[in-house]
This record gives sequence, structure tokens and C-alpha cells, in this order.
Amino acid sequence: MKLLHRPPGAVPRALSRARTDRVLSAFGFAAETLWLRRVTASDYRAKRKAAPLDHVLHLQLIGRTVVAHDEDVVQLTFAAPDGSPLPLWQPGCHLDVHLPSGRRRQYSLCGDPQDNHNYRIAVRKIPDGGGGSLEMHALPLGATVELRGPKNGFPFVPRDRMLFVAGGIGITPILPMVRAAQRLGIDWQFVYCGRTLQTIPFLGEIESWDQARVMIRLDEEHGTPSAAGLLAVAPEADAVYVCGPPPMIDMLRAATVDSTVSFHAERFSAPAVRNGRPFEVQLASTGEVLAVPADASALAVIRQRQPDVAYSCQQGFCGSCKVRVLSGTPEHLDTRLTDDERSDSMLICVSRAQTARLVLDI
Repeated sequence: MKLLHRPPGAVPRALSRARTDRVLSAFGFAAETLWLRRVTASDYRAKRKAAPLDHVLHLQLIGRTVVAHDEDVVQLTFAAPDGSPLPLWQPGCHLDVHLPSGRRRQYSLCGDPQDNHNYRIAVRKIPDGGGGSLEMHALPLGATVELRGPKNGFPFVPRDRMLFVAGGIGITPILPMVRAAQRLGIDWQFVYCGRTLQTIPFLGEIESWDQARVMIRLDEEHGTPSAAGLLAVAPEADAVYVCGPPPMIDMLRAATVDSTVSFHAERFSAPAVRNGRPFEVQLASTGEVLAVPADASALAVIRQRQPDVAYSCQQGFCGSCKVRVLSGTPEHLDTRLTDDERSDSMLICVSRAQTARLVLDI
């Protein structure tokens, strides 16, 4: 179906004259109203449901290890029930986990890429979060879980001199990168930021690394880190890899924007919406119109009405929240969709609207 680049009820440009033909205008509005009624019928979504983006893996939880002194972080190990090899992965890869409740969450692989029989992830328990971490912590050994991937939105590219910075649970994608740097003989430095020693995971392994290359920086001892202080650990670095809280990532990105350093980052929460404009989304399944404020994403607003709407990364690269656009023109801010996909779809976690309203196949 051809995408309509105008909000419902708008008069086509070819009909806009000093004295609009009211008959044609009324006819166009009625025709579009009838068309929207058809696409909002109860069976529409099932007929036009998009095909899955990834192959599905059904893996078994075979191991659980507490990896932080406060016991709020567990490492979970998954394997194929028949012991068969798993798809290969590289440092920076993640898995999309589809939980029994219907929740979808994204976790970085933190094990060894050379181990092709096990996938390891680490999950911090967040009692007042969206419920995903609590469900992950409650999974019993032997449980079978649906996973998709591995996918890589944070690829590791070796350079001669590298600085790795992790904040809290942001250590998970950094661990395989540091191991790879060690194997490749790269000149690397690592800074680990956290609130206290009790809260930061994987200290046991990190203490086995070359301590001349490791700095553990605790807020309770040194206060909030500065970009200058973190970058000074490796002033000659060719590349900086960061994973942690958004303020730390934004601070380091701003400090390196005018330098020759190659900057790479991954965050575990949705970025703040900046310079956004308000718009409306209409849900085709119900006809309901929702207002999206300038400082909120379409996903956040839609989740208030439909908590089971699919999403994962909230940053525009995994594709889990891809939705068909039935009317209106999106403002594409993702890094995932192809030009062909953008002709009739959008990622609602980051993309917005150029027109006043979008009609979405939800």
C-alpha cells in the first residue's frame, strides 16, 4: 500500500487553490475516513504483521553466578538443550531476550567469543524498573528462554592504543573487548567507575588483569568523575570505548568531538530527547489518537496504552520496535532501517514525525 505523506483529512496539494473545491475536499476526507476505518479493523494487524528480523534460539539456562558483592548482579549462562554449537559472536554483541511474560530485553554478551557452546550475560536487579531484571533474576535453572541474535551495535575495532571506560553494569560489553585487546597485544588501559566496591561486578576477574593498566574509580572516594580525569589515563589513545550511564557517555563524547580520537559508546537506557517537536500518533487497531510531547518518544507514550508493545534497545539500532506507518511522514532518527524500509516503516523508540500526525499499524 502506498504511503500517504499527509495527516488524515488533509487536502492534497494539487487541490489547494485560492477557492478550494469544497465538493472534492469533502469527498477526499470521506474517502480517507473510510480507508482508515478499514485499516483499523480488528483483523488488520494480524494480516499485515511484519516478519521477524532474526532467527529465534530457544536456549536453556544452565548456570547462575553472583558476580557482585551486593548480590544484585548475576551472570546467567545459556546453552542449547542438545549441546549443539551456538552462532558465533564478537566483542560488543548482544542478545535480545524474550521473557515468558512477553517482555523483551537486551543484554550484552560478556563471556568468551571462543566458547561456541555457551552464551553468558549479566543482569543487575532493579526493583523499581520495568520488571525485566526481576524476571531474569527469578528464572529457574533449566528454564528455556527465547533469544534472538547475536547482534552487534557496538563493534570492537582494534587500534594500537585503546582506552576502555565502564560504569557499573556497563562492564558487560567491555569485558570481551579487554580480553581481545590482551590477546592481540594492544596497548590498552581500563577505567572502571562505580559507586562502591560492593556494587561493581566482576571484580574477581578484573583483579587478575595487569593492574598497571587498570584503574578502579569509586564515587564514594573520589566523587563524580570528569572527562579530563578519565581521558588522562590514556592521553595517547587512538580509540575510546565507553559503556555506562548516559551522563558519562555524553560527557566523554563532548570532550573528544574535536579530537582525532575514535569514540565508541553503548548505553543501557534511552537517550534524552533533545530539540524534539510534539506530534500525534493514531493507533490503527483502535483509532485512538495519542499526543507525543516534545521531550518524550512515541514508544514511551504508546507503552502507556499498550505495555506489551515490542521494544528493546530504545536507541534506534536493534529494530525490535519497527512499526508500519500507514499515514504521515516520519522523521527517521534510527541507524537500522534501510531506505526501502523507511518508505513505509519507522522505529518508534527514536524516530519522530515531520507531519502533525502519524497513523501507525499498532
